[in-house]
Amino acid sequence: MSQLSVLERLEILADAAKYDASCASSGTTKRNSKGGKGIGSTEGMGICHSYAPDGRCISLLKILLTNHCVFDCHYCINRKSSNTRRARFTPQEVVDLTLSFYRRNYIEGLFLSSGIVKSASHTMEQMIEVSRILREEHDFRGYIHLKTIPEADPGLVTQAGLFADRVSINVELPTVAGLTRLAPDKSAPQIEGAMGSLKEAIVEAKDARKHFRNAPKFAPGGQSTQMIVGADAATDADIVGRASTLYGRFGLRRVYYSAFSPIPDASAVLPLKRPPLLREHRLYQSDWLMRFYGYAPHEVQQAAGTDGMLPLDIDPKLAWALRFRNDFPVDVNRAPREKLLRVPGLGVKAVGALIAARRQRRLRLADVGKLTVSIAKMRPFIITEDWRPLSLIDCADLRSLVTPAVRSEQLELFA
Repeated sequence: MSQLSVLERLEILADAAKYDASCASSGTTKRNSKGGKGIGSTEGMGICHSYAPDGRCISLLKILLTNHCVFDCHYCINRKSSNTRRARFTPQEVVDLTLSFYRRNYIEGLFLSSGIVKSASHTMEQMIEVSRILREEHDFRGYIHLKTIPEADPGLVTQAGLFADRVSINVELPTVAGLTRLAPDKSAPQIEGAMGSLKEAIVEAKDARKHFRNAPKFAPGGQSTQMIVGADAATDADIVGRASTLYGRFGLRRVYYSAFSPIPDASAVLPLKRPPLLREHRLYQSDWLMRFYGYAPHEVQQAAGTDGMLPLDIDPKLAWALRFRNDFPVDVNRAPREKLLRVPGLGVKAVGALIAARRQRRLRLADVGKLTVSIAKMRPFIITEDWRPLSLIDCADLRSLVTPAVRSEQLELFA
């Protein structure tokens, strides 16, 4: 086999990284190269933070160090039994690509993951070397996210946080049973142990920074994780419960959801059909309800049907409101913030604007309509100075009245 060029390897390894959703660059430390020192910045002029509709940041160089792997996870296109083209970068080649792309203003930083070659610790050493060269030899001040390997030596996983803005470890699947069945080389206790160690290191570093100004920063963007949706039998209620546990135990910045995508020469234990991408979107919405809207995990789970699945035709907030109609209508002129956040169609910013506006005057339906594009969805659930839904909230076909029209055909994510 002839030696592949850098461009050919980049094509292979960038394509292999596309299934990893957890590459947003939020929450990092502000750094720049003003004054002629260092290279790059995490924000400011010349940096375009461009996000896809599902939250993916597209302004990072997102690649694998290698797609060779000694593991045989059934759902992974890079598993050792997969018949796929293999490629590999050296740490210096990744450094050169990152700096070259940054100087052309194509990217704001690097998201680096990898298959496991030789051993988990060897691969982790190679990834750390990339970030070390960037930081220490080139004074690179852009964003770096390292996808760490829980099977590696704990000291190496911890060392990654000294160079990276964010570190992450994938839990892979929502249930232990699913992980055991589809990723026999991985261990749920080992994954959670590594996540716990990272949490402790992040907390200790923050505490040290409070007492010692020159204490080293450690993963200032925190840690995140990713779950594959639809590869096993886990329901949406299971996934919501698992995400809530991860947030509580490990102080995660984000849990990302990635809809399972059938791969060539797939294992017989995998489903033949991909889940609807809208399911992934509903899970992100449920995640926001817990993080920003004050919903407890069991309340989000109550929005699911008897089969444990969130409805696809309406968002989970509306599904919850339809199930608990006794909590509505809400008077926008009197209700506290936590009640307003439960109104379908009202977002966090809109609620803040409503509370500020009602200090000046009594709000009418038209006033609320100026703050949202979902006034038709909101009408049955609110009371204003000139509007009261009367019996509309108890209407038998209320769901059909507030359900938006949806596409009958699903678009391809990686067409």
